[in-house]
Order: sequence, then structure tokens, then C-alpha cells
Amino acid sequence: MKENHIWYPCTQMKEIDLNPLPNIKKAKGSWLIDKNNNKYLDAISSWWVNLFGHNNPEIKKAINKQLNKFEHIIFSNFTHDPAIKFTDELVKVLPKGLEKVLFSSDGSSAVEMALKLSFQYHKQINNKQKNKFISITNSYHGETIGALSVGNIDIFTKTYKPLIKQNITIQGPECTNCIYKKNRLNCNAECFENIEKEVQKNHKKISAIIIEPMVQCAAGMKIYNKTYLKKIRDICNQYNINLIADEIAVGFGRTGKMFACEHANISPDIITLSKGITGGFLPLSVTVCTKKIYDAFYDDYEKNKSFLHSHSYSGNPIACTAALETLKIFKNQQILNKINQKSLYMQKQIEQNLNNIPKLKEYRHIGLIHVIEINNKNPRFNYEIHKKALKKGLLIRPIGNNIYFMPPYTIKNEEIDFIIHISSEILKK
Repeated sequence: MKENHIWYPCTQMKEIDLNPLPNIKKAKGSWLIDKNNNKYLDAISSWWVNLFGHNNPEIKKAINKQLNKFEHIIFSNFTHDPAIKFTDELVKVLPKGLEKVLFSSDGSSAVEMALKLSFQYHKQINNKQKNKFISITNSYHGETIGALSVGNIDIFTKTYKPLIKQNITIQGPECTNCIYKKNRLNCNAECFENIEKEVQKNHKKISAIIIEPMVQCAAGMKIYNKTYLKKIRDICNQYNINLIADEIAVGFGRTGKMFACEHANISPDIITLSKGITGGFLPLSVTVCTKKIYDAFYDDYEKNKSFLHSHSYSGNPIACTAALETLKIFKNQQILNKINQKSLYMQKQIEQNLNNIPKLKEYRHIGLIHVIEINNKNPRFNYEIHKKALKKGLLIRPIGNNIYFMPPYTIKNEEIDFIIHISSEILKK
């Protein structure tokens, strides 16, 4: 069936006219199957959202059960059990102190909410001068205007600079090309001095520091040392600055811990979560904060201290049901242990093939995020690799010169073998 009306995300539409898209008719486990019965192994969890394989029976069953009750209700001045049960279970596994849950529909919206929450919190405790946010180079926090103001990847921000509020961007970790001649595995986060100097100088106007814990995903899966996170937590404590952990991509087990902040044993003041939150079934995001922040909004109605940020589908009961079932699967099926076992197997298979990969710059990994970075100056490198892999039945979507794998946690060892075999075969050519 030919279609002429859809404008696809992050896509140059002229390329689609030259290379028609696979039309998927069904999916199961790690595989997508198109209308011509071609199979594609989904090595990127369909943009990092699918945790337990496509068409997961437990989540599907839970959704069907909720569908027979009701589909959606207004979430302002009404409530329902799926939201109550989900938030109760979520708070049990979150880093300590994160207690109050706000709902939205996608990652960018969760970040917008976090920025507004931090700003209004300071305003309501008489820190009205705190109206700036710090983010680091290579950061990505979404594509709405507020989220872009704390992002630092040119392909997303450059066009919209006239629209974007000016915040503070600080040079962050560059572990692959460390100017301190250190290694990310054993450094003391010497690069933290950049953010330290800025905070010491301008802390009176800084509302929050926002960061992607452990991995800057959209920048090419850049992994840094956990000490950097610890130091950020310490300096936020020192100067009454909120720490916003954007775990939209790295939360729910992706780095081998339930949440990436756990690598550094820290708790943020605000955390944003989405992507894998419903196991890849439905759009949902949450912004969770401490009771300390919540208390700044808790007052008599007439004081006008409410947080006026809403979404029509906030707390959707079907999405909450999927999210609750996702947490149950983590708990009942020892998913974190399986993630780390699969990660070790993938590491072994990749390392056995590294000698076959020309122009290799670096191989890095954490949890079930594995990245092969190539020295290549061809601007079409990532797209050409994507096309070649697709022809061989593998869905990967390189970022720049970084070929990364973020498969579902249920992936089988033989499917990992397939990923590595096809990828190394293409890179050799």
C-alpha cells in the first residue's frame, strides 16, 4: 500500500522515495516481520523502549484486562487504581527520597515539567533569582523548546536558537578524547572542575543542574565515570541547587542497574522517566520529585501555589497498567540478573570480532548498551550502515560514527551472535 501523507520523525523524506520503508505486519520477541515476510532483528529496542520483547504476553494480558473496565478518565480531581498501584510500586524501586509522581506522555514533556518544577520551587521558597539551568556539552533532553534549552547537540538545537531560552552549557566529560589523559574506568572525574568553577561563580542564579546519568545516549552513547555524578550531587547540596536526573533512556535496567544513578549511589531531587516505562507498549512518562520540593507547592487553594502543568492523557489507566506490569516482570523474573548475563555474553562476542573491524576507535559498554565507534568522515556513514544492515535482516540505527546495540532484555544468545556477525561483516566492507 503506497502512502503519501505521513511525515516520519528524524527522516529525510526524499530518501524514502528512493528507499521504501519496510511495512511491519507483526512482531514477536526480538523480531519484526514485514508484509513481504522479511524478518528484522530489533537490536535497538525500537528506539530504546521495548524491554521484554515485542508482543509480550504478560503486559498484553494486563492491558486487555484493564480495557474491559475503562479506557481513560480525567486525572484532575479524579483518580484510579492503576495509577495508585503503579506509583506505589515505582517509589519502592526509585532512588531514596523520590516520592511524588507527576504524569505526562513523553520524555520531552517530562523534562519540561522538571524544569518548570525546579524554577517554581525556588520561586516559592523566595529564591526568585534562581532562573538558570546548567547542562553539559553533548547533552540531549528532548526536542520541545524548553528541553532544547538544556540540550547541546547542534543537529537538534542550531535551527531553533532564536526561540531557545539561554541557559548555561559547561564542558562535560570527553572520555574518548580525555584532555587529562585519564581513563573513564579509574579517573577521579577531573573534568568536573569546569562545572565546579561555574557553580562557585554563579550559584545564586542556578535553579538546577540537569544530566543524563552515566550515558549521554543521543550524543553517541558516551559513557563517563560515576564519580562525576557524585561530585555533581555534592555541589548541588552545597549551593541549594536541584539535581535533575534525566533517566528517560537509561532508566529501567538499561545500564545494568534499575536506575543509572545507582552506579554512583546518589539520589537526585527530580528524576524523569519514560521510554521503557511501559515495556514498549504505550506512551507514558513521569517526573518524580522529593517531598521537600512537593511541600513548597502544598498550601491553601487561595495562595495559588499549585503546579499548573497538565496533559489530557495524564495518568492514562491503560498505560499505568502496562507500567505496573513492567515493574512486576522486573521483580518476578530477575531481569537485572539477566541483563548483566546478556551483557557479558555480548561483550565476549564483540571482543572476539574487534580485530576484524577496520578504523575502530573505541568499544565501550555498560549494561545492555554496547557501542562500537569508528573513525569515519563520511556524513552518510550512519545511514548507509543502517540500510546495509536492514537488507541483511538487522535493525540498527547508528548515531554518527557510533554503531550501538540496545536490544530487548529477552534477547537470546544466538540472536546476539546474529547481531555481531552481521555488523562486523558490514564494517569489514
